[in-house]
Amino acid sequence: MSQPLDSQPRIPSMLDAFIPIIALIAMLSTAVVYFGDNSSYGPNQIALLIAMGIAIIIGLKNGFDWHSGFDWHSIEKAIVNGISLSLSAVLILLAVGSLIGTWLLSGTVPTLVYFGLQIIDPSWFYAAACVVCGIVAMSIGSSWTTAATVGVAFIGIATGFEMSTAVTAGAVISGAYFGDKLSPLSETTNLAPAVAGTELFAHIRNMLWTTVPSITIALILFLIIGFDHSGQGTGNTDSITTLTTTLEATYNISALNLIPLAVLLTLAYKKMPAFPAVSVGALIGAVWAVIFQQELIATMAAEGVEGVKATIMVVWTAFFDGVTVDTGNANIDELLSRGGMSSMLNTIWLVMTALSFGAVLEHLGMLRRFVDAILAAAKSTGSLIASTVATCIGTNLITADQYMAIVMPGRMYKEEYERRGFHPTTLSRTLEDSGTITSPLIPWNTCGAFMMGALALGSYEYIFYCFFNIINPILAIIYGYAGFKMNKMSEQPA
Repeated sequence: MSQPLDSQPRIPSMLDAFIPIIALIAMLSTAVVYFGDNSSYGPNQIALLIAMGIAIIIGLKNGFDWHSGFDWHSIEKAIVNGISLSLSAVLILLAVGSLIGTWLLSGTVPTLVYFGLQIIDPSWFYAAACVVCGIVAMSIGSSWTTAATVGVAFIGIATGFEMSTAVTAGAVISGAYFGDKLSPLSETTNLAPAVAGTELFAHIRNMLWTTVPSITIALILFLIIGFDHSGQGTGNTDSITTLTTTLEATYNISALNLIPLAVLLTLAYKKMPAFPAVSVGALIGAVWAVIFQQELIATMAAEGVEGVKATIMVVWTAFFDGVTVDTGNANIDELLSRGGMSSMLNTIWLVMTALSFGAVLEHLGMLRRFVDAILAAAKSTGSLIASTVATCIGTNLITADQYMAIVMPGRMYKEEYERRGFHPTTLSRTLEDSGTITSPLIPWNTCGAFMMGALALGSYEYIFYCFFNIINPILAIIYGYAGFKMNKMSEQPA
């Protein structure tokens, strides 16, 4: 269908914009009811594609008027552009899959787990996971790299302590996003002030007012949960002993195994982009496996395959299909057997379908329709902040990308914040308090999908324990209604 040159697509009505959203919510809910924890392994992707199809039909007909709709070719181009936004994330996901595989084979992750079991007490384990991940993320400016390295180790330590992997994942993600948010090396921390039109370090200083109280409350909650676990359970000594003994019997445990982690963190600190940095880390892990884990490699080789051929095949497989370790203990085998690029393919499928759906809604003007309606009702400062937070979260839900959740609302609200006399740091802080922070809470968002894949999470339960990510946007709204630290242009931002 070709669109007449002298006609312009009609702006979608609010009903037009709501139909695909309502359809998506209904299908995602049904998928969870019918498929449970497996809903992200196909059902959610189909729901996103069907909802996208509904939006396309509405866009082509544009209110059941076939002659004022969008051109299919323009919609197709928007889908392609939407998918292209995910390509950098896809490369990182594939590299992380390889890194997890080679680091499990090299003993890097098992060594982190082994030493962690020696020095960390269960009573403050969750808080420690949050703090350590926060420090690492602040140093390197990457929540993804932090979760895929140190975070994976904390999941393993939690298994040894017989503690909740869901709470551990919440602590890892809380710490990783706290550190990422305050790091001048972080992409999102640089993106938000650029969109709002302010200076980087003024933006970081202003974020402290919402970020520090949020992480403090989160740490208190993690300590309470940890102390509660410590008071209830004393029977996990045998489990810890079994895990440490099995690790010693399976791997050559040595502090030298941590060198790949040190190299990766150094590359990230030196601002090497994530994909090449993680790829180098994976390659070093492969080299370390050849040097330090020959006995393990020999046990993993196919029957009748020996020597150099066996080593090459096992290491090569770790890159694309991860590792499968047979220790005789099913729980430990599950912990140590994973990774590889293939483990990330479902996550990539989810990301691509989600971004395609978001791209269609943006192209058809449906997202713009929502924001215009919200701005019309946002009269007070509190309602403006709440509207910005809601728009960022909604953009995360619909476009499935944290960068879109910063850029789109930032562009849409910038003029309104200026008109009301707010300093750009007020907008940039709100964008991070909601756009950046809530992205890992959405399973089909690039960040949520990554966290579920990298940390090998089998359910959505972790979402309820990402205390920092939940508290931060709530605190931002409270500040807005209280008028606290809402910097005006006439004021010097703190």
